[in-house]
Amino acid sequence: MNMGWRWLAVALLVVSSPITETRAQSDYPNKTIRIIVDSAAGSANDATARILADKLSTIWGQPVVTLNQPGAGGGIAARVASQSPNDGYSLYLPSTSTFLALPGGAGVAPNMPVEVPRDFASIGFVLQQPIFIGASHKSGIANLKQLIEMAKQKPNEITYAATGRGRLTHLTMELLQARAGIKLQLVPYAGGPAQAMNDVMSGRVHLVLDAYAGLAAALRGDLIKGLADTSLERLPGFENLPTVAETVPDFFVGAWTVMLAPTGTPDAILRKVNKDLWTALSDPEVKGKFQANGAFVKYMTPEQTTAFVQGEQKTWRPILEQVARETPK
Repeated sequence: MNMGWRWLAVALLVVSSPITETRAQSDYPNKTIRIIVDSAAGSANDATARILADKLSTIWGQPVVTLNQPGAGGGIAARVASQSPNDGYSLYLPSTSTFLALPGGAGVAPNMPVEVPRDFASIGFVLQQPIFIGASHKSGIANLKQLIEMAKQKPNEITYAATGRGRLTHLTMELLQARAGIKLQLVPYAGGPAQAMNDVMSGRVHLVLDAYAGLAAALRGDLIKGLADTSLERLPGFENLPTVAETVPDFFVGAWTVMLAPTGTPDAILRKVNKDLWTALSDPEVKGKFQANGAFVKYMTPEQTTAFVQGEQKTWRPILEQVARETPK
């Protein structure tokens, strides 16, 4: 091959690469997409992922499946997601706790907590929902005020089930203990509220915390007693359920969910998924399902999503540091 033809071949190769990449992006999606979830089936985050998967599958005309990867405080799912191809076909739906993990804590991956944009590319905000607190009927606890009074009389004797040490449910109760001046005993359950429910119903554990979707069946079936939720005002549809703020002024915690992708995912794909995600969330049926679970959707650009996550991490840092000091080494 003479010099002229050699240079022409190199030029065609260089030009064809972005053309091929652009064509692949414009054709997105053209195969199955998976949403990686860091919690077990039946959890609040799993319910969110499945609702989204159903609607996005309709929008895209392609199968959207959920992949549950619980364990290691969210570290297993984070590893699977970060090692996935950055082609837009592996999306990541971590729980709030993945961003608020205790660095180096027991059972937590060494690169936790997840940070954006260091570890993943932001796609968009999905929803926010308060944490619900339920009690075993055998505990004798009828309301939050009574819980606080009993806990002051019996420090560290009242137990509560939460989804692992350092997760948002654990941090929520740490914040409540600090604000109410009480001491409770954490009983961590890696499998989420579904795993804890038998112990709570039998009275072996007094309390359980989770987003509403994780406790819905037990609350509706009156298997546990709803004590309060962590919103600032009583939620539509939950007018009979008091807020923690009615007993502990200005108390608020919101679990939130964002959608991410592996770093290096093309911006065009991030923008498309962001747009289609909001189309899914704006659907009246989807919005109704989330609101029925005490969750409320909100639109954010990828940039706004990153700023939101960074702001939440800054807010929770003092509580995280306190928990880290008190966690057995």
